[in-house]
Amino acid sequence: MRRRLPALPSWLPVDGYILALVGTVGLAALLPASGAAATLADGASTGAVALLFFLYGARLSTREAMAGLRHWRLHLTVLACTFALFPLLGLAAGALVPAVLPPTLYTGLLFLCLVPSTIQSSIAFTSLARGNVAAAICAGSFSSLVGIVVTPLLAGLVLHGGGGGFSTDSLVSIVCQLLLPFVAGQLLRRWVGPFLTRRKKALGLVDRGSILLVVYTAFSAGMVQGIWHQVSPLRLLCLLGVEAVLLALMLTGTSYGSRRLGFGRQDRIAIIFAGSKKSLAAGLPMASVLFGAQAGLAVLPLMLFHQMQLMVCAVLAKRFAARAEADADAGEATPLGAAPRAEPADAVASGRP
Repeated sequence: MRRRLPALPSWLPVDGYILALVGTVGLAALLPASGAAATLADGASTGAVALLFFLYGARLSTREAMAGLRHWRLHLTVLACTFALFPLLGLAAGALVPAVLPPTLYTGLLFLCLVPSTIQSSIAFTSLARGNVAAAICAGSFSSLVGIVVTPLLAGLVLHGGGGGFSTDSLVSIVCQLLLPFVAGQLLRRWVGPFLTRRKKALGLVDRGSILLVVYTAFSAGMVQGIWHQVSPLRLLCLLGVEAVLLALMLTGTSYGSRRLGFGRQDRIAIIFAGSKKSLAAGLPMASVLFGAQAGLAVLPLMLFHQMQLMVCAVLAKRFAARAEADADAGEATPLGAAPRAEPADAVASGRP
């Protein structure tokens, strides 16, 4: 009889996959790939990125995406938060360089503001909070699809001199490693889609394993080049503080903005969670393409922000769910699409969407 692996305690605020990422960074710090091993790891990482985006294309249901277009106001709101408000806040944070953030970490922070929204955790938190799950699925899917094109374009526009600007080589890499595999996945979805659907668990391991390989390659290159000596513990604390402010601004902005736009309670919950989060799964492969050997420090802000958003949004989702249950018990639950009730502006702080 097979014994099950022990699960992490439910009270532990750290996701098991985050622990795997931290362990991968530690492995790269102790045993970085160099020489022929680095060449082999880099080639494997390139193949893993292409495989990831092929799977993204093969699993994205065109029918679901087209059906979701009926809720276009919500999707445009999430896209505006992800690819307009986030980048504007990132550019505003440039005033903190070099007094608070060194240029290397600021480049990573700005890149964080350019990547698409996450899908899985947005759906999970929206469901937990009794929000519009279907809208969260479509919003996250649209964000990922748009991000494949928009994130590299925005990076070419705003990451001047930071290793993320466009060149002929970087453009070719983006097309070959991101766009072509994604398009191939969409074209072959009719034949490979059912196979992938039956093996979701195994493919999840492939997804996560590929990202761990990308992380190991990026951080190994950083160790070999000695770029970690450029960042002190105090600078990392400053980065965490800046990211905490960034997340608070986005949560408040999505909550207040969706209310002002007249969305119902369930739609507001979907907008809050889909519009305030960033995808580690999409950001890491993109960073490896855009930054190359400098991807180590470039992805550090994204990794820290990812863990922070999971912890904060988990607390908010539980508060939203408790409020929804209280309203249901009192017979005051807001129906989907109904006009929002008058509620205080500090809804996020009080746990009310």
